[in-house]
Amino acid sequence: MPKVLISDKMDPQAAKIFRERGVEVDEITGKTPAELMAIIGDYDGLAIRSSTKVTKEILEHATNLKVVGRAGIGVDNVDIPAASARGVVVMNTPFGNSITTAEHAIALMFALARDLPEADKSTQAGKWEKNRFMGVEMTAKTLGLIGAGNIGSIVADRARGLKMKVVAYDPFLTPERAVEMGVEKVTLDELLARADFITLHTPLTDQTRNILSAENLAKTKPGVRIVNCARGGLIDEAALKAGLDSGHIGGAALDVFVTEPAKESPLFGTPNFISTPHLGASTTEAQVNVAIQVAEQMADFLVSGGVTNALNMPSLSAEEAPKLKPYMALAEKLGSLVGQLATGAITRISVHAEGAAAELNQKPITSAVLAGFLQTQTATVNMVNAPLLARERGMEVREIRTEREGDYHTLLRVAVKTADGERSVAGTLFGDQAPRLVELFGIKVEADLVGPMLYVVNEDAPGFIGRLGTALGEAGVNIGTFHLGRRSAGGEAVLLLSVDEPVTAELLAKVKALPGVKTAMGLSF
Repeated sequence: MPKVLISDKMDPQAAKIFRERGVEVDEITGKTPAELMAIIGDYDGLAIRSSTKVTKEILEHATNLKVVGRAGIGVDNVDIPAASARGVVVMNTPFGNSITTAEHAIALMFALARDLPEADKSTQAGKWEKNRFMGVEMTAKTLGLIGAGNIGSIVADRARGLKMKVVAYDPFLTPERAVEMGVEKVTLDELLARADFITLHTPLTDQTRNILSAENLAKTKPGVRIVNCARGGLIDEAALKAGLDSGHIGGAALDVFVTEPAKESPLFGTPNFISTPHLGASTTEAQVNVAIQVAEQMADFLVSGGVTNALNMPSLSAEEAPKLKPYMALAEKLGSLVGQLATGAITRISVHAEGAAAELNQKPITSAVLAGFLQTQTATVNMVNAPLLARERGMEVREIRTEREGDYHTLLRVAVKTADGERSVAGTLFGDQAPRLVELFGIKVEADLVGPMLYVVNEDAPGFIGRLGTALGEAGVNIGTFHLGRRSAGGEAVLLLSVDEPVTAELLAKVKALPGVKTAMGLSF
């Protein structure tokens, strides 16, 4: 039974779902990093919110960990490169608190437009400063969205309901999607020049860090009001204060800060500045939603292999997983075979799906091929870190689909490019969905790739099989299965034999000494 640790406070629904899905769960919160390191090795999954920091050091102690699930959108508290290197899937729940965060952004826009916090304080202090608080209408104003993903699209929808004009900057926003959202796609400079209100809805990356820098804030429309409910670090806070002090920026509302908890900030006390303590996702509904979603996603992965909302692995639905599982087993074996047989530096690996295989989700199949291939070179590799390791080695990875059927109803072919040219192997699934090799370096040969095997390339000549059998018998090696293929009569032949024990160096020396043998290798699956 898989075992999951919930290390941050989470709605009780999460633990209930884990148990209902057949996952053992412990709820242990408030641990220090050292205390977490001491226990994390017992768990297959780690469910977190924002308090737990999943660092490289913690991951090094997580010897059994397979998945980290973040109940929420941001994963700043997870070292994703370190997790990927160790083959740990990292998931988030990007939709569970989208409405809540979008509504908070809209609320802060209203608060800025009418100066509600200061008006409240003044009124409760016994003042009646009606003339002091002259606000602005939001109707007919231009809202600039920086980031038009899930949350940004909800903000755009609400803003259009308020009769605002919406312009959006997002490099990934297609013209078709912009039309569907009812927004105008613009450049960042155009947005800065036109927007009366700016809201940010983008993750914090090297590309978005300080996207509202001092230089870009200077390009904004005088009197602009800025809202950030996304991530601290998107705005240069010192430059924002300078803009508020100068009056160029009409107001700003931050729910997130570079340093959190934000116990102190130069922005605090600045006129026309509103702050909230990272409340974007803080509604009852959102807390329940993200807890349920992270538990469902992690349970699907640990129980059935489904991968949803992963940040470092292709998605694979729980419905897809059973159908893809035999193909992934075949892909891993083919990758392992070509990895063991190919010599020299591999510059390119191609995965060709033909017939029924071409209709499937190709990404998990390709990841399985890479995992099988790289397992021959690296001990700690799986479908999560295999694509990363392939890139680090400078390997080009290609995916090819051919929907028409060839000799087989379904076929996977794995080809590698080396200095000696391209070599390929191919396999299919038989009636019981068992993976079967059907072609090896251009030679038709059918074989089950199981356990220790002996691979021999020889000149096709009478008596060779007998001599090989005698050599194996004299060495005390029992043959399980025997598979033979050849290019032509009297030409090059290939033998794949499954044997009961791993092939030793002494056995290989005897086989290589047989007349006509060109190559002999031990394989393992």
